[in-house]
Amino acid sequence: MIELTNIRKTYGSGDTAFEALKGVSFTIEDGEFVAIMGPSGSGKSTLMNLLGCLDTPTAGTYHLDGKDVSTLSDDELALIRRTKIGFVFQSFNLLPRTSVMRNVSLPLVYAGISEEERGKHARAALIAAGLDEQHFNHRSNQLSGGQIQRVAIARALVNEPSLILADEPTGNLDTKTGNIVLETFQRLNRELGRTIILITHEPDVAEHADRILSIRDGNLVSDDKSHIKRAAAQTI
Repeated sequence: MIELTNIRKTYGSGDTAFEALKGVSFTIEDGEFVAIMGPSGSGKSTLMNLLGCLDTPTAGTYHLDGKDVSTLSDDELALIRRTKIGFVFQSFNLLPRTSVMRNVSLPLVYAGISEEERGKHARAALIAAGLDEQHFNHRSNQLSGGQIQRVAIARALVNEPSLILADEPTGNLDTKTGNIVLETFQRLNRELGRTIILITHEPDVAEHADRILSIRDGNLVSDDKSHIKRAAAQTI
């Protein structure tokens, strides 16, 4: 699904130039659950922006589903974000006084989907994200942190994207609630085959993924695939 080749990202120019990524290369297969881990300032947020087509690299190539997206226009990148990528953020980014169903179906409004179809897709996404149906008509500010994040996950799923990018999705949650959310990602990956990339600075959060890419000072310093073997062994 994803192939990065010698990706570099430089901000500024001349004496003030800062190279956030210094030639990062890796591939991610369709259906993988990968954590990208690194401390603050490591380059992981820059990498997430590139993977999510929110930015373009200074040099190198990025292929998503076989298409080189590193040279696309802003409109072409926006189309990919709308149709291929679902985003889950630490800050949730939901409308607080709007119903759960409305929050989840909002991306479908922009896609021109009929109201009836929006309702069907929103319900299916909420069920897949593990939210109890009794909460579907609540406003988002009436929910707990864990419930709100499940709504955010459902919103990311509603367009049936091929890739889900989760940026520090447990950062505003307590440990118990965070683990429930991480288990939701595991289920989406293992039962529904969703490709998930989880951005985090916490090793215990990264451990929920099947593979861990570690970033430091703009470089890929390790690619731990041992989790893939353990996950495969658990399914036998």
